[in-house]
Amino acid sequence: MNSADERLASIDYEALARWMHGQGLGSGPVSEQTLLAGGTQNLIVRYRLGGREFVLRKAATTAYANGNETMRREARVLAALAGTAVPHARLIAACAGDEVLGGAFYLMEPVDGFNVGMGMPEPHASNPAWRRAMGFALVDGLAALRQVDYLAAGLADFGNPEGFLQRQVGRWRSQLESYARYEGWPGISALPQVDAVGSWLEQHMPQSFQPGIQHGDYHIKNVLFSNDSPALAAIIDWELSTIGDPMIDLGWLLATWRDSGEVDHGSPIAIEPWEGFPSAAELVAYYGERTGADISNAHWYGVFACYKLALLLEGTYARACAGKADNALGDRFHHNACNLLRRAARLIG
Repeated sequence: MNSADERLASIDYEALARWMHGQGLGSGPVSEQTLLAGGTQNLIVRYRLGGREFVLRKAATTAYANGNETMRREARVLAALAGTAVPHARLIAACAGDEVLGGAFYLMEPVDGFNVGMGMPEPHASNPAWRRAMGFALVDGLAALRQVDYLAAGLADFGNPEGFLQRQVGRWRSQLESYARYEGWPGISALPQVDAVGSWLEQHMPQSFQPGIQHGDYHIKNVLFSNDSPALAAIIDWELSTIGDPMIDLGWLLATWRDSGEVDHGSPIAIEPWEGFPSAAELVAYYGERTGADISNAHWYGVFACYKLALLLEGTYARACAGKADNALGDRFHHNACNLLRRAARLIG
């Protein structure tokens, strides 16, 4: 049995069917199960019951300590987005406990769309004008999310926006310093400009922001595009969402974006073909047009995202140094981290 089959077999479909029957979601057995891409931490399975298609999402068994809470938070965000202009998979039902499948899970409507991380289909692959529109569609998604009143949506206690920005740089610096526990990691000195970038971020931090729903990991691989247009079909993977500064999502998009002519921008996200996608500067300008937000500090958010992503990637390298992660992956992520910090230094100027 291969790993995909094992992951599919880890779900008790009879128990799932009984729970769905009790929820009034159809009758009969679960059938036509298909594992969808979602990494190793989460199980995402598309299936049929009672003539209708569903998508189940739950944390993989023992994948991470807070997997159940993550599923509950994701389901809550999707419920809050119902009826908004934010493209998302519609929530059908959720189970917060572990009595059915051994962990919290939720069901959502299937989305007719594709993930560019799995390859660029036609006509998108041969149409640079569509790819340009795809880039702007990513900003449309952020604009729609920014328009959601998180208080009216019932998310007042979903995060702590008070002092949010002031906590960020120190938090990620502390995480970087924590890697010293991994034997063999060469330390902070192996990361170019990390101290200078961190100091600049502290000194130039925006003094205020308008709190809102923050996706937390917004990039081109965390959306689905429409199969027959350049528009977004859905924003996916809400596991890091919170109430914070929505401009952080714009910064994350910029940090993972490749401008024309850039060979090694640092981000591990690489999409081909890239010709036609708008520049980072065009994305920022369009964000300002669509949201009316002050974009004068957009470069700060881009620098911060490069810094944070670099420090996260360095964690894999530190674990690899200690024999706790794949060496090739660790080396590649360290290379990415160094390039991201150099990119941040260039943005500072």
